Amino acid sequence: MRVLFVTFFAVVLDQLTKILVKSNFVLYDSIKILGDFFRFTYIENPGMAFGIRFAGPWFFTLFSSIASIAILVFLYRIRHERFLSRFSLALVLGGAVGNLIDRFLYGRVVDFLDFGLGAYRFPVFNVADICVSVGMVILIFLVLFEKDVSQQDNSRIPYRAKTIGESEEHDIWHSK
Repeated sequence: MRVLFVTFFAVVLDQLTKILVKSNFVLYDSIKILGDFFRFTYIENPGMAFGIRFAGPWFFTLFSSIASIAILVFLYRIRHERFLSRFSLALVLGGAVGNLIDRFLYGRVVDFLDFGLGAYRFPVFNVADICVSVGMVILIFLVLFEKDVSQQDNSRIPYRAKTIGESEEHDIWHSK
């Protein structure tokens, strides 16, 4: 289960960046990094990733907890599968745990990565959201574009005639 180092690294990177933001910013502070295109903007999000809200904060905490446990169990069950499948799930788990820690500590998730062009701003997000998104994109790619070996089309395997070896019967007829 060495792939859990990916999860551990994702959680540590996520929490370190959030600690830096919380210790150097006041809520709603914003600093331009690349003009208006990229800014660090400190907000606290009571909803899901990218500011999605449709239920209370306890729902997201419970949902994240159950999802994290399910992913961990699934990672154990596929521990002998290919690395890319396990890597993508480890990223998703790392992101889920990173945001779950925020929910337990603050009741909200710390977000600070702010991108946009002109009047359009993408919802502010964090490292955990990146991990979940990248992990899901890899999983979707694997599901859509990777063929399972058991489902491959074998109809194009070339026919190779077997050579018939000398048989005892053949030897009897020709030995005289």
